[in-house]
Amino acid sequence: MNEILNVKGLSAGYGPLRVIHDLDLIVKAGERVGIVGLNGHGKTTLFYAIAGLTHWQRGSILLNGKQIGRTRSQGPGRYTHLVVKEGIAIMPQGDEIFHGLTVEEHLDSGAFTKESWKNRKEKREQVLEIFEPLKELLHTPVGKLSGGERRMVSIGRGMMSDAKLYMADEPTLGLAPKIGKGVLEALLKIDLKNSAMVIAEQNVALLEGKVDRIIGMHAGKLKGEASASLSMLLKN
Repeated sequence: MNEILNVKGLSAGYGPLRVIHDLDLIVKAGERVGIVGLNGHGKTTLFYAIAGLTHWQRGSILLNGKQIGRTRSQGPGRYTHLVVKEGIAIMPQGDEIFHGLTVEEHLDSGAFTKESWKNRKEKREQVLEIFEPLKELLHTPVGKLSGGERRMVSIGRGMMSDAKLYMADEPTLGLAPKIGKGVLEALLKIDLKNSAMVIAEQNVALLEGKVDRIIGMHAGKLKGEASASLSMLLKN
């Protein structure tokens, strides 16, 4: 399988704080990889570094063999629009939504590239096939939706792009267990084809048997393949 993502020697942080420490990660086409760890140990920072949103970083990040990593000391987000165009879709933690937009408008905002914008109606239908409750809510302002529905919209927005790499940051965070499980199951229905997906989660059990690999993360470092016990996962 082709490598979608190849991260080598990545360190990143905010101001004087280093969060990621010399991290290596390879994700291949068709793979779903879970990264599991407690809050504050670097899962979100890893996603931000890949997208160029940290304050500083160094190391190599290849997307489909093309270098998207930069040695930077300032200007978080300065090159993120270029990274997105190369095929990155971030499904952020929590309700990172535009409350005043309707569901339809919000989804369409994820069709960032020219090609995805041209095909946005078809892509929207694909999203609605996975998140069926949204079909009746297309003209409803997102701010009026329930927490689970808002999470569906946020993930659906990420699906609207022509992504090679989907990064879902704690998609079940703050949701009731049954709703969170449903959101995760819907997320896993995305047909990856020649793309890949990385899911950051705290709950190992939610991902077991549903992704190809689960990797533990502790203190800004990947700890290797993980199994059911989070306490065992975080052992040094």
